[in-house]
Amino acid sequence: MNPAPPLFHVMTKPTGAICNLDCKYCYFLSKEMLYPGSRFRMADELLATYTKQYIDSQKSREVTFAWQGGEPTLMGLDFFERAISYQKQFARPGVKISNSLQTNGTLLDDDWCRFFKKHNFLIGLSIDGPEELHDKYRVNKGGAGSFKQVMRGFDLLKKYHVEFNVLCTVHAGNQDYPLEVYRFFRDELGSDFVQFIPIVERADDHVRSLANVGWSERHGGDRPLYTQAGGLITERSIDSAKYGRFLITIFDEWVRRDVGKMYVQIFDVSLGSWLGQPGGLCIFAPTCGDALALEHNGDLYSCDHYVEPDYLLGNIQEDLMIELVASDQQKQFGRDKQESLPQYCLDCEVRFACHGGCPKNRFISTPNGEEGLNYLCAGYRSFFYHIDRPMKQMAQLLRQRRPAAEIMRITAAEDEAQQQKEFSSTKRNAPCPCGSGKKFKQCHGRKR
Repeated sequence: MNPAPPLFHVMTKPTGAICNLDCKYCYFLSKEMLYPGSRFRMADELLATYTKQYIDSQKSREVTFAWQGGEPTLMGLDFFERAISYQKQFARPGVKISNSLQTNGTLLDDDWCRFFKKHNFLIGLSIDGPEELHDKYRVNKGGAGSFKQVMRGFDLLKKYHVEFNVLCTVHAGNQDYPLEVYRFFRDELGSDFVQFIPIVERADDHVRSLANVGWSERHGGDRPLYTQAGGLITERSIDSAKYGRFLITIFDEWVRRDVGKMYVQIFDVSLGSWLGQPGGLCIFAPTCGDALALEHNGDLYSCDHYVEPDYLLGNIQEDLMIELVASDQQKQFGRDKQESLPQYCLDCEVRFACHGGCPKNRFISTPNGEEGLNYLCAGYRSFFYHIDRPMKQMAQLLRQRRPAAEIMRITAAEDEAQQQKEFSSTKRNAPCPCGSGKKFKQCHGRKR
């Protein structure tokens, strides 16, 4: 048997793919086709088995249970009360147990939020920006937008002081509005943690034509099983170059006013890369395989994005979870990420920050025709090149035991110097470099 990793992460789906919403870009809704006739509810016996095996397999002083779906709150509050009971029963002495739960927020009520607060749940709230952007694709079963229902859930989380993060998917509907999205989370929601997830829907010609008009119009609500196959993308998918500009625009605002106040996952992970730390996010790690997915019936899959027959490792009711995680199949799955990198990636100056990105998106060709390049490569490259200098500056500050937030003062001084340089060469009747729209002589030229 291979040695098991000391730590691994399991995304647990007690309702499988079942959800009360019908988000148009959701790759997971079709996974119910893997289990025809299922009730899609994790049985109590399996919950106990999973809890014990997961705690026993983690060689750490802290064990985190991550609940997702589908929509996990469809299991009802009683299920999670039993989950807490089993965690207490099987916890090893000195080990801290914590829980996170990803939700669309529409089913939350006072009882749920009191429970989350009592047991210190970290809640991930899925929201794609202001109402008109969120409702573009995040709709209910009738096709209506879900923003108002999500905000009711958000208000309850705030009312009970439940710790929460924002998970925002970036797609064709919001990719052109980076500051509107970011400022909404920062200024209106008061969130201090945001993660941006790019939507890349792979398809072949047939599936793409169906996806772009909407599944319900063509299939009465049924979706073909989504697998990581096909070299095309749907029109909902994000444009790679626009994803890069989306991140750059937000970074430029963040580095000038929000360092140390707003946690943007990709910025923090990138800073770790510039500090020489190992990948803090699986998509940017050299190898993968330590982030798995557990279905409602005990089936364990290599990854949340690969819940499909070829990546089924086994069932934890038949084989120990730790043995499945350490299996040859899973070890090779993890190595494939590094071993399949095209030469274009191996030669790239920012590979240390990217490592080729998530394997699920490696389906385009390099400029010289080699297969296996990440669809998001253009966006990632432009972003990582853009942040190189301020990241080096922040890394240096931290090595000097100074706060990274000092970068804001450094950036302000550099901006001022650059602006003064532009002022010195601007003609009186030219537009003012400050961007006011006035002539230079009527703006900063007058002051000079």
